[in-house]
Amino acid sequence: MFFCSISGEPPQDPVISQKSGHVYERRLILKYITENSTDPITGEKLEESDLITVKANPKTAAPRPTSATSIPALLHTLQNEWDALMLETFSLKQQYNSVRQELSYALYAQDAATRVVARLMRERDAAREALASVSATMGIAPAPSGDDVEMSEPGQETVALPEEAAKQIEETRETLSSKRRKRKPPPGYVNPADVKTFTAKHTIPSLHSTSPSGITALAVSRSEPSQFLTGGNDKVVQLYDRSTDKVLASLKGHTKKVMAVAFRDACSESEPTLLLSASADKIAKVWAHDSASGEYIPRATIRTHRGELSGLAVHPTKTLVALASADRTYSLHDLTTGNLVYRSPVGDEPFASLGVHPDGTLVAVGTPTSTIKVFDIRSGAIAASLSPPESTPFTVKTLSFSENGYHMLAPDSLSSVAVWDLRKPKIAHSIALGDNFKVNKVSYDYSAQLLGVAGSEGVRIFAHKTWEELVHFEEAGDVADLVFGEEGKEIWGASGREVRIWGLPA
Repeated sequence: MFFCSISGEPPQDPVISQKSGHVYERRLILKYITENSTDPITGEKLEESDLITVKANPKTAAPRPTSATSIPALLHTLQNEWDALMLETFSLKQQYNSVRQELSYALYAQDAATRVVARLMRERDAAREALASVSATMGIAPAPSGDDVEMSEPGQETVALPEEAAKQIEETRETLSSKRRKRKPPPGYVNPADVKTFTAKHTIPSLHSTSPSGITALAVSRSEPSQFLTGGNDKVVQLYDRSTDKVLASLKGHTKKVMAVAFRDACSESEPTLLLSASADKIAKVWAHDSASGEYIPRATIRTHRGELSGLAVHPTKTLVALASADRTYSLHDLTTGNLVYRSPVGDEPFASLGVHPDGTLVAVGTPTSTIKVFDIRSGAIAASLSPPESTPFTVKTLSFSENGYHMLAPDSLSSVAVWDLRKPKIAHSIALGDNFKVNKVSYDYSAQLLGVAGSEGVRIFAHKTWEELVHFEEAGDVADLVFGEEGKEIWGASGREVRIWGLPA
Protein backbone atom coordinates (compact mmCIF):
# COMPACT_ATOMS: atom_id res chain seq x y z
CA MET A 1 0.00 0.00 0.00
CA PHE A 2 1.20 3.55 -0.71
CA PHE A 3 -0.08 7.02 0.08
CA CYS A 4 -0.40 10.31 -1.76
CA SER A 5 2.56 12.56 -0.98
CA ILE A 6 0.21 15.59 -0.88
CA SER A 7 -2.86 14.36 1.07
CA GLY A 8 -1.37 11.41 2.94
CA GLU A 9 -4.43 9.33 1.96
CA PRO A 10 -4.51 6.19 -0.18
CA PRO A 11 -5.00 7.52 -3.75
CA GLN A 12 -8.06 6.52 -5.77
CA ASP A 13 -6.32 7.31 -9.11
CA PRO A 14 -2.57 7.01 -8.32
CA VAL A 15 0.21 8.38 -10.53
CA ILE A 16 4.00 8.36 -9.97
CA SER A 17 6.53 10.99 -10.93
CA GLN A 18 9.31 9.77 -13.25
CA LYS A 19 11.68 12.36 -11.79
CA SER A 20 11.18 12.05 -8.05
CA GLY A 21 9.47 8.67 -7.74
CA HIS A 22 6.78 10.09 -5.42
CA VAL A 23 3.18 8.86 -5.58
CA TYR A 24 0.31 11.34 -5.91
CA GLU A 25 -3.47 11.47 -6.36
CA ARG A 26 -3.92 12.46 -10.02
CA ARG A 27 -6.41 15.29 -9.49
CA LEU A 28 -4.27 16.83 -6.69
CA ILE A 29 -0.97 16.75 -8.55
CA LEU A 30 -2.56 18.07 -11.78
CA LYS A 31 -4.00 20.99 -9.85
CA TYR A 32 -0.59 21.68 -8.25
CA ILE A 33 1.23 21.45 -11.60
CA THR A 34 -1.30 23.85 -13.17
CA GLU A 35 -0.65 26.41 -10.46
CA ASN A 36 3.13 25.93 -9.87
CA SER A 37 4.64 23.73 -12.65
CA THR A 38 6.90 22.07 -10.04
CA ASP A 39 7.07 18.93 -7.93
CA PRO A 40 5.49 19.69 -4.52
CA ILE A 41 8.13 17.60 -2.70
CA THR A 42 11.42 18.29 -4.52
CA GLY A 43 10.59 21.63 -6.11
CA GLU A 44 11.88 20.42 -9.49
CA LYS A 45 10.08 21.35 -12.68
CA LEU A 46 7.30 18.88 -13.36
CA GLU A 47 4.85 18.44 -16.24
CA GLU A 48 1.81 16.23 -16.75
CA SER A 49 3.77 14.13 -19.27
CA ASP A 50 6.18 13.19 -16.45
CA LEU A 51 3.41 11.35 -14.60
CA ILE A 52 2.89 7.60 -15.00
CA THR A 53 -0.42 5.98 -14.15
CA VAL A 54 -0.21 3.19 -11.57
CA LYS A 55 -2.54 0.36 -12.56
CA ALA A 56 -3.86 -2.03 -9.94
CA ASN A 57 -5.67 -5.34 -10.21
CA PRO A 58 -9.37 -4.41 -10.69
CA LYS A 59 -10.38 -7.29 -8.40
CA THR A 60 -8.37 -5.90 -5.52
CA ALA A 61 -10.56 -4.37 -2.82
CA ALA A 62 -9.99 -0.70 -2.09
CA PRO A 63 -8.29 -0.04 1.26
CA ARG A 64 -10.42 1.09 4.13
CA PRO A 65 -10.27 4.73 5.10
CA THR A 66 -8.12 5.42 8.12
CA SER A 67 -11.20 6.44 10.06
CA ALA A 68 -12.51 2.85 9.84
CA THR A 69 -9.39 0.94 10.82
CA SER A 70 -9.50 1.39 14.59
CA ILE A 71 -11.60 -0.74 16.91
CA PRO A 72 -13.63 2.24 18.25
CA ALA A 73 -14.44 3.30 14.67
CA LEU A 74 -15.56 -0.24 13.76
CA LEU A 75 -17.73 -0.42 16.87
CA HIS A 76 -19.28 2.95 16.00
CA THR A 77 -20.07 1.73 12.47
CA LEU A 78 -21.66 -1.47 13.76
CA GLN A 79 -23.69 0.54 16.28
CA ASN A 80 -25.06 2.78 13.51
CA GLU A 81 -26.01 -0.23 11.39
CA TRP A 82 -27.72 -1.86 14.38
CA ASP A 83 -29.66 1.35 15.13
CA ALA A 84 -30.79 1.60 11.50
CA LEU A 85 -31.93 -2.04 11.55
CA MET A 86 -33.91 -1.51 14.74
CA LEU A 87 -35.59 1.61 13.34
CA GLU A 88 -36.58 -0.26 10.19
CA THR A 89 -37.96 -3.15 12.28
CA PHE A 90 -39.97 -0.70 14.38
CA SER A 91 -41.36 0.95 11.24
CA LEU A 92 -42.37 -2.44 9.80
CA LYS A 93 -44.14 -3.34 13.04
CA GLN A 94 -46.10 -0.08 12.91
CA GLN A 95 -47.14 -0.78 9.31
CA TYR A 96 -48.10 -4.32 10.28
CA ASN A 97 -50.32 -3.09 13.11
CA SER A 98 -51.90 -0.48 10.82
CA VAL A 99 -52.69 -3.12 8.18
CA ARG A 100 -54.20 -5.39 10.86
CA GLN A 101 -56.46 -2.57 12.02
CA GLU A 102 -57.57 -1.80 8.45
CA LEU A 103 -58.26 -5.48 7.80
CA SER A 104 -60.23 -5.75 11.03
CA TYR A 105 -62.33 -2.72 10.06
CA ALA A 106 -62.93 -4.13 6.55
CA LEU A 107 -64.07 -7.49 7.99
CA TYR A 108 -66.36 -5.70 10.42
CA ALA A 109 -67.86 -3.60 7.60
CA GLN A 110 -68.35 -6.69 5.45
CA ASP A 111 -70.06 -8.52 8.30
CA ALA A 112 -72.35 -5.54 8.91
CA ALA A 113 -73.20 -5.33 5.20
CA THR A 114 -73.97 -9.07 5.11
CA ARG A 115 -76.32 -8.67 8.08
CA VAL A 116 -78.10 -5.75 6.37
CA VAL A 117 -78.50 -7.73 3.14
CA ALA A 118 -79.87 -10.74 5.07
CA ARG A 119 -82.38 -8.51 6.91
CA LEU A 120 -83.54 -6.91 3.65
CA MET A 121 -84.00 -10.32 2.05
CA ARG A 122 -86.13 -11.45 5.01
CA GLU A 123 -88.23 -8.31 4.73
CA ARG A 124 -88.60 -8.87 1.00
CA ASP A 125 -89.75 -12.46 1.53
CA ALA A 126 -92.21 -11.35 4.23
CA ALA A 127 -93.60 -8.69 1.89
CA ARG A 128 -94.02 -11.26 -0.88
CA GLU A 129 -95.89 -13.59 1.47
CA ALA A 130 -98.14 -10.75 2.63
CA LEU A 131 -98.82 -9.75 -0.99
CA ALA A 132 -99.64 -13.35 -1.89
CA SER A 133 -102.01 -13.58 1.10
CA VAL A 134 -103.79 -10.36 0.15
CA SER A 135 -104.05 -11.48 -3.48
CA ALA A 136 -105.56 -14.82 -2.42
CA THR A 137 -108.07 -13.06 -0.14
CA MET A 138 -109.18 -10.74 -2.96
CA GLY A 139 -109.30 -13.54 -5.49
CA ILE A 140 -106.52 -12.12 -7.68
CA ALA A 141 -104.31 -14.63 -9.38
CA PRO A 142 -100.70 -14.25 -8.20
CA ALA A 143 -98.09 -13.15 -10.71
CA PRO A 144 -95.98 -15.98 -12.04
CA SER A 145 -93.00 -16.54 -9.82
CA GLY A 146 -89.51 -16.42 -11.20
CA ASP A 147 -86.01 -15.19 -10.61
CA ASP A 148 -85.35 -11.60 -9.59
CA VAL A 149 -84.95 -9.32 -12.61
CA GLU A 150 -81.81 -7.23 -12.67
CA MET A 151 -82.72 -3.71 -13.66
CA SER A 152 -80.61 -2.17 -16.38
CA GLU A 153 -78.21 0.36 -15.00
CA PRO A 154 -78.51 3.99 -16.04
CA GLY A 155 -76.42 4.99 -19.03
CA GLN A 156 -76.32 1.51 -20.61
CA GLU A 157 -79.33 1.94 -22.88
CA THR A 158 -78.63 2.41 -26.57
CA VAL A 159 -79.76 5.82 -27.83
CA ALA A 160 -80.58 6.17 -31.53
CA LEU A 161 -79.19 9.08 -33.54
CA PRO A 162 -81.88 11.79 -33.79
CA GLU A 163 -82.96 12.80 -37.29
CA GLU A 164 -81.85 16.40 -36.75
CA ALA A 165 -78.35 15.33 -35.70
CA ALA A 166 -78.12 12.89 -38.62
CA LYS A 167 -79.09 15.68 -41.01
CA GLN A 168 -76.46 18.00 -39.53
CA ILE A 169 -73.77 15.31 -39.82
CA GLU A 170 -74.70 14.62 -43.43
CA GLU A 171 -74.63 18.33 -44.34
CA THR A 172 -71.21 18.65 -42.73
CA ARG A 173 -69.95 15.64 -44.69
CA GLU A 174 -71.14 17.08 -48.00
CA THR A 175 -69.54 20.46 -47.28
CA LEU A 176 -66.21 19.14 -46.05
CA SER A 177 -65.75 16.28 -48.50
CA SER A 178 -66.34 18.53 -51.53
CA LYS A 179 -63.70 20.99 -50.32
CA ARG A 180 -61.25 18.33 -49.20
CA ARG A 181 -60.87 16.70 -52.61
CA LYS A 182 -59.63 19.98 -54.08
CA ARG A 183 -57.73 21.26 -51.08
CA LYS A 184 -53.98 21.78 -51.21
CA PRO A 185 -51.62 22.72 -48.37
CA PRO A 186 -52.14 26.39 -47.48
CA PRO A 187 -49.52 28.88 -48.73
CA GLY A 188 -46.59 29.02 -46.34
CA TYR A 189 -47.29 25.57 -44.90
CA VAL A 190 -44.18 23.67 -43.88
CA ASN A 191 -42.81 21.03 -46.28
CA PRO A 192 -40.79 17.86 -45.54
CA ALA A 193 -37.50 19.58 -46.40
CA ASP A 194 -38.21 22.25 -43.78
CA VAL A 195 -38.95 19.62 -41.13
CA LYS A 196 -35.42 18.25 -41.49
CA THR A 197 -34.11 21.56 -40.13
CA PHE A 198 -36.32 21.57 -37.01
CA THR A 199 -34.52 22.19 -33.73
CA ALA A 200 -35.54 22.58 -30.09
CA LYS A 201 -37.19 25.99 -29.59
CA HIS A 202 -38.80 26.12 -26.18
CA THR A 203 -39.34 24.00 -23.07
CA ILE A 204 -42.03 24.70 -20.48
CA PRO A 205 -41.07 22.85 -17.27
CA SER A 206 -42.78 22.01 -14.00
CA LEU A 207 -46.32 21.67 -15.25
CA HIS A 208 -48.80 19.93 -12.94
CA SER A 209 -48.10 18.42 -9.54
CA THR A 210 -45.09 16.29 -8.67
CA SER A 211 -47.24 13.62 -7.01
CA PRO A 212 -48.41 11.85 -9.03
CA SER A 213 -46.40 13.54 -11.76
CA GLY A 214 -46.67 13.37 -15.51
CA ILE A 215 -48.66 14.94 -18.35
CA THR A 216 -51.01 12.46 -19.98
CA ALA A 217 -52.68 14.57 -22.69
CA LEU A 218 -51.91 17.67 -24.77
CA ALA A 219 -53.91 19.92 -27.12
CA VAL A 220 -52.98 23.16 -28.91
CA SER A 221 -55.50 25.84 -29.86
CA ARG A 222 -55.81 26.70 -33.55
CA SER A 223 -57.41 30.09 -32.94
CA GLU A 224 -54.83 31.06 -30.28
CA PRO A 225 -51.66 29.12 -31.26
CA SER A 226 -49.80 30.24 -28.13
CA GLN A 227 -52.35 28.60 -25.83
CA PHE A 228 -52.29 24.91 -25.05
CA LEU A 229 -54.16 22.53 -22.79
CA THR A 230 -52.70 19.72 -20.70
CA GLY A 231 -54.17 16.94 -18.59
CA GLY A 232 -52.19 15.13 -15.94
CA ASN A 233 -51.94 12.22 -13.58
CA ASP A 234 -52.70 14.75 -10.82
CA LYS A 235 -56.36 14.93 -12.05
CA VAL A 236 -55.95 18.58 -13.11
CA VAL A 237 -56.50 20.27 -16.48
CA GLN A 238 -54.26 23.30 -17.17
CA LEU A 239 -54.64 26.06 -19.73
CA TYR A 240 -51.25 27.68 -20.42
CA ASP A 241 -50.15 30.68 -22.49
CA ARG A 242 -46.73 30.10 -24.02
CA SER A 243 -46.27 33.75 -25.04
CA THR A 244 -46.44 34.92 -21.41
CA ASP A 245 -45.32 31.67 -19.75
CA LYS A 246 -48.30 31.80 -17.42
CA VAL A 247 -50.98 29.34 -16.34
CA LEU A 248 -54.29 30.90 -17.42
CA ALA A 249 -56.48 28.36 -15.66
CA SER A 250 -56.07 25.32 -13.44
CA LEU A 251 -59.27 23.29 -13.74
CA LYS A 252 -60.07 20.84 -10.95
CA GLY A 253 -63.04 18.52 -10.87
CA HIS A 254 -61.84 15.08 -11.93
CA THR A 255 -61.11 12.43 -9.31
CA LYS A 256 -58.75 10.31 -11.42
CA LYS A 257 -56.11 10.97 -14.06
CA VAL A 258 -57.10 12.90 -17.17
CA MET A 259 -57.05 10.69 -20.26
CA ALA A 260 -57.68 13.24 -23.06
CA VAL A 261 -58.12 16.99 -23.60
CA ALA A 262 -59.28 19.08 -26.57
CA PHE A 263 -60.19 22.60 -27.70
CA ARG A 264 -63.44 23.55 -29.41
CA ASP A 265 -62.33 26.84 -30.89
CA ALA A 266 -64.82 29.71 -31.00
CA CYS A 267 -67.33 29.44 -33.87
CA SER A 268 -69.01 32.81 -33.22
CA GLU A 269 -69.64 35.30 -30.42
CA SER A 270 -72.44 33.10 -29.14
CA GLU A 271 -70.27 29.96 -29.36
CA PRO A 272 -67.03 30.76 -27.48
CA THR A 273 -63.95 28.60 -27.12
CA LEU A 274 -64.60 25.51 -25.02
CA LEU A 275 -62.12 23.32 -23.16
CA LEU A 276 -62.89 19.60 -23.00
CA SER A 277 -61.49 16.86 -20.80
CA ALA A 278 -62.13 13.15 -20.31
CA SER A 279 -60.93 11.16 -17.31
CA ALA A 280 -60.49 7.68 -15.93
CA ASP A 281 -63.20 8.63 -13.41
CA LYS A 282 -65.76 7.92 -16.22
CA ILE A 283 -66.63 11.61 -16.50
CA ALA A 284 -66.09 14.19 -19.27
CA LYS A 285 -66.28 17.92 -18.65
CA VAL A 286 -66.91 20.91 -20.90
CA TRP A 287 -65.34 24.11 -19.53
CA ALA A 288 -66.26 27.65 -20.66
CA HIS A 289 -64.99 31.11 -19.72
CA ASP A 290 -67.27 32.98 -17.33
CA SER A 291 -67.11 36.72 -18.03
CA ALA A 292 -68.52 37.59 -14.60
CA SER A 293 -65.84 35.82 -12.57
CA GLY A 294 -63.13 35.88 -15.25
CA GLU A 295 -62.53 32.16 -14.73
CA TYR A 296 -63.27 28.91 -16.56
CA ILE A 297 -66.17 26.99 -15.05
CA PRO A 298 -67.84 23.68 -15.99
CA ARG A 299 -70.45 24.26 -18.66
CA ALA A 300 -71.48 20.63 -18.72
CA THR A 301 -70.54 17.41 -16.94
CA ILE A 302 -71.10 14.18 -18.88
CA ARG A 303 -71.72 11.03 -16.84
CA THR A 304 -72.98 8.72 -19.58
CA HIS A 305 -70.40 5.94 -19.40
CA ARG A 306 -69.83 3.27 -16.76
CA GLY A 307 -66.19 2.58 -17.68
CA GLU A 308 -63.19 4.87 -17.73
CA LEU A 309 -63.07 7.19 -20.74
CA SER A 310 -60.33 6.34 -23.21
CA GLY A 311 -60.90 8.79 -26.05
CA LEU A 312 -62.28 12.25 -26.79
CA ALA A 313 -62.65 14.13 -30.08
CA VAL A 314 -64.53 17.21 -31.24
CA HIS A 315 -66.82 16.30 -34.15
CA PRO A 316 -66.36 18.30 -37.39
CA THR A 317 -69.82 19.85 -36.86
CA LYS A 318 -68.23 21.74 -33.91
CA THR A 319 -71.47 21.18 -31.97
CA LEU A 320 -70.83 17.58 -30.88
CA VAL A 321 -68.15 15.76 -28.93
CA ALA A 322 -67.39 12.04 -29.28
CA LEU A 323 -66.33 9.87 -26.34
CA ALA A 324 -65.06 6.28 -26.15
CA SER A 325 -65.08 4.17 -23.02
CA ALA A 326 -63.89 0.90 -21.55
CA ASP A 327 -67.59 0.02 -21.08
CA ARG A 328 -67.52 -1.08 -24.77
CA THR A 329 -69.52 1.86 -26.12
CA TYR A 330 -68.91 5.24 -27.71
CA SER A 331 -71.22 8.24 -27.61
CA LEU A 332 -71.97 11.68 -29.05
CA HIS A 333 -72.96 14.63 -26.86
CA ASP A 334 -74.21 18.14 -27.46
CA LEU A 335 -71.49 20.64 -26.57
CA THR A 336 -73.96 23.29 -25.45
CA THR A 337 -75.86 21.22 -22.91
CA GLY A 338 -73.80 18.04 -22.56
CA ASN A 339 -76.93 16.01 -23.34
CA LEU A 340 -76.54 12.56 -24.87
CA VAL A 341 -77.23 12.61 -28.63
CA TYR A 342 -76.19 9.08 -29.59
CA ARG A 343 -74.90 6.01 -27.82
CA SER A 344 -73.66 2.92 -29.64
CA PRO A 345 -74.79 -0.60 -28.80
CA VAL A 346 -72.53 -2.44 -26.34
CA GLY A 347 -69.67 -4.09 -28.24
CA ASP A 348 -67.64 -7.22 -27.64
CA GLU A 349 -64.51 -5.47 -26.35
CA PRO A 350 -63.57 -2.37 -24.36
CA PHE A 351 -62.60 0.68 -26.43
CA ALA A 352 -59.07 1.98 -25.79
CA SER A 353 -58.85 4.92 -28.23
CA LEU A 354 -61.01 7.07 -30.51
CA GLY A 355 -60.74 9.01 -33.74
CA VAL A 356 -63.34 10.83 -35.84
CA HIS A 357 -63.07 10.92 -39.64
CA PRO A 358 -62.56 14.45 -41.05
CA ASP A 359 -65.91 14.19 -42.89
CA GLY A 360 -67.68 13.39 -39.62
CA THR A 361 -69.51 10.25 -40.69
CA LEU A 362 -67.09 7.63 -39.38
CA VAL A 363 -65.67 6.98 -35.93
CA ALA A 364 -62.81 4.54 -35.27
CA VAL A 365 -62.05 2.87 -31.95
CA GLY A 366 -59.06 0.78 -30.90
CA THR A 367 -59.41 -2.41 -28.86
CA PRO A 368 -57.16 -4.56 -26.61
CA THR A 369 -56.96 -7.29 -29.30
CA SER A 370 -55.07 -5.28 -31.99
CA THR A 371 -58.31 -4.61 -33.88
CA ILE A 372 -59.61 -1.22 -35.02
CA LYS A 373 -63.34 -0.99 -35.55
CA VAL A 374 -64.71 1.71 -37.83
CA PHE A 375 -68.40 2.62 -37.37
CA ASP A 376 -70.74 4.63 -39.55
CA ILE A 377 -72.29 7.13 -37.13
CA ARG A 378 -75.42 7.57 -39.26
CA SER A 379 -76.46 3.92 -39.17
CA GLY A 380 -74.43 2.63 -36.21
CA ALA A 381 -73.18 -0.25 -38.37
CA ILE A 382 -69.58 -1.41 -38.58
CA ALA A 383 -68.03 -0.02 -41.77
CA ALA A 384 -64.74 -1.88 -41.39
CA SER A 385 -62.79 -4.06 -38.96
CA LEU A 386 -59.04 -3.64 -39.36
CA SER A 387 -56.57 -6.14 -37.90
CA PRO A 388 -52.84 -6.28 -38.68
CA PRO A 389 -51.84 -9.68 -40.11
CA GLU A 390 -49.93 -12.08 -37.87
CA SER A 391 -49.66 -9.66 -34.99
CA THR A 392 -49.17 -10.51 -31.33
CA PRO A 393 -52.26 -9.10 -29.56
CA PHE A 394 -51.73 -5.60 -28.16
CA THR A 395 -53.91 -2.65 -27.17
CA VAL A 396 -54.47 0.01 -29.82
CA LYS A 397 -54.22 3.10 -27.58
CA THR A 398 -53.90 5.68 -30.35
CA LEU A 399 -54.99 6.28 -33.95
CA SER A 400 -55.29 9.24 -36.32
CA PHE A 401 -57.19 9.91 -39.57
CA SER A 402 -55.39 11.84 -42.30
CA GLU A 403 -56.98 15.18 -43.12
CA ASN A 404 -57.84 14.08 -46.67
CA GLY A 405 -59.76 11.16 -45.18
CA TYR A 406 -58.07 8.47 -47.25
CA HIS A 407 -55.69 7.04 -44.67
CA MET A 408 -55.51 6.19 -41.00
CA LEU A 409 -52.37 5.92 -38.88
CA ALA A 410 -52.29 3.39 -36.01
CA PRO A 411 -49.85 0.98 -34.35
CA ASP A 412 -49.71 -2.49 -35.86
CA SER A 413 -47.49 -3.71 -33.00
CA LEU A 414 -45.98 -2.26 -29.85
CA SER A 415 -42.97 -1.00 -31.86
CA SER A 416 -44.30 -0.23 -35.33
CA VAL A 417 -47.03 1.83 -36.98
CA ALA A 418 -49.16 1.12 -40.03
CA VAL A 419 -50.75 3.43 -42.56
CA TRP A 420 -54.14 1.97 -43.48
CA ASP A 421 -55.61 2.79 -46.88
CA LEU A 422 -59.31 3.14 -46.06
CA ARG A 423 -60.34 2.79 -49.72
CA LYS A 424 -59.12 -0.84 -49.94
CA PRO A 425 -59.06 -1.32 -46.86
CA LYS A 426 -55.57 -2.67 -46.20
CA ILE A 427 -52.18 -1.62 -44.86
CA ALA A 428 -50.47 0.63 -47.40
CA HIS A 429 -47.21 0.70 -45.47
CA SER A 430 -45.79 -0.38 -42.11
CA ILE A 431 -42.96 1.52 -40.42
CA ALA A 432 -40.75 -0.43 -38.01
CA LEU A 433 -39.45 1.75 -35.18
CA GLY A 434 -37.07 -0.66 -33.44
CA ASP A 435 -37.68 -3.13 -30.63
CA ASN A 436 -36.86 -0.58 -27.92
CA PHE A 437 -39.33 2.03 -29.20
CA LYS A 438 -42.78 1.75 -27.62
CA VAL A 439 -45.54 3.75 -29.33
CA ASN A 440 -47.56 6.15 -27.14
CA LYS A 441 -49.19 8.47 -29.68
CA VAL A 442 -49.56 8.81 -33.47
CA SER A 443 -50.77 11.86 -35.37
CA TYR A 444 -51.19 13.18 -38.91
CA ASP A 445 -50.56 16.86 -39.60
CA TYR A 446 -53.24 19.08 -41.17
CA SER A 447 -51.80 18.78 -44.69
CA ALA A 448 -51.51 14.96 -44.56
CA GLN A 449 -47.89 15.34 -45.74
CA LEU A 450 -46.41 14.39 -42.38
CA LEU A 451 -47.04 11.78 -39.74
CA GLY A 452 -45.64 11.85 -36.24
CA VAL A 453 -44.98 9.12 -33.68
CA ALA A 454 -44.31 9.77 -29.99
CA GLY A 455 -42.98 7.03 -27.76
CA SER A 456 -40.42 5.78 -25.29
CA GLU A 457 -37.50 7.17 -27.29
CA GLY A 458 -38.76 10.63 -28.17
CA VAL A 459 -40.57 11.97 -31.26
CA ARG A 460 -40.12 10.79 -34.84
CA ILE A 461 -41.53 12.52 -37.93
CA PHE A 462 -41.98 10.77 -41.29
CA ALA A 463 -42.97 11.96 -44.75
CA HIS A 464 -46.21 10.52 -46.09
CA LYS A 465 -45.91 8.40 -49.27
CA THR A 466 -42.07 8.31 -49.28
CA TRP A 467 -42.00 7.14 -45.61
CA GLU A 468 -38.64 8.86 -45.14
CA GLU A 469 -37.77 9.64 -41.52
CA LEU A 470 -37.31 13.40 -41.51
CA VAL A 471 -36.25 13.99 -37.92
CA HIS A 472 -35.92 12.19 -34.59
CA PHE A 473 -35.93 14.14 -31.31
CA GLU A 474 -34.50 11.83 -28.64
CA GLU A 475 -33.72 14.40 -25.96
CA ALA A 476 -37.30 14.42 -24.65
CA GLY A 477 -37.14 10.79 -23.50
CA ASP A 478 -40.53 9.17 -23.04
CA VAL A 479 -43.13 11.37 -24.82
CA ALA A 480 -46.79 10.73 -23.94
CA ASP A 481 -48.54 12.98 -26.48
CA LEU A 482 -47.77 14.77 -29.74
CA VAL A 483 -49.41 17.69 -31.60
CA PHE A 484 -48.54 19.51 -34.82
CA GLY A 485 -48.57 23.29 -34.43
CA GLU A 486 -49.84 26.10 -36.66
CA GLU A 487 -49.02 25.53 -40.36
CA GLY A 488 -46.98 22.51 -39.29
CA LYS A 489 -44.10 24.82 -38.34
CA GLU A 490 -43.93 23.48 -34.81
CA ILE A 491 -44.13 20.11 -33.13
CA TRP A 492 -45.33 19.94 -29.53
CA GLY A 493 -44.59 17.01 -27.23
CA ALA A 494 -45.51 16.22 -23.61
CA SER A 495 -42.77 14.47 -21.64
CA GLY A 496 -42.95 13.98 -17.89
CA ARG A 497 -43.93 17.38 -16.45
CA GLU A 498 -42.58 19.27 -19.46
CA VAL A 499 -43.98 20.45 -22.77
CA ARG A 500 -41.28 20.70 -25.45
CA ILE A 501 -41.59 22.58 -28.73
CA TRP A 502 -39.49 21.97 -31.86
CA GLY A 503 -39.62 24.10 -34.98
CA LEU A 504 -37.80 25.99 -37.70
CA PRO A 505 -34.51 27.54 -36.57
CA ALA A 506 -34.62 31.26 -35.81
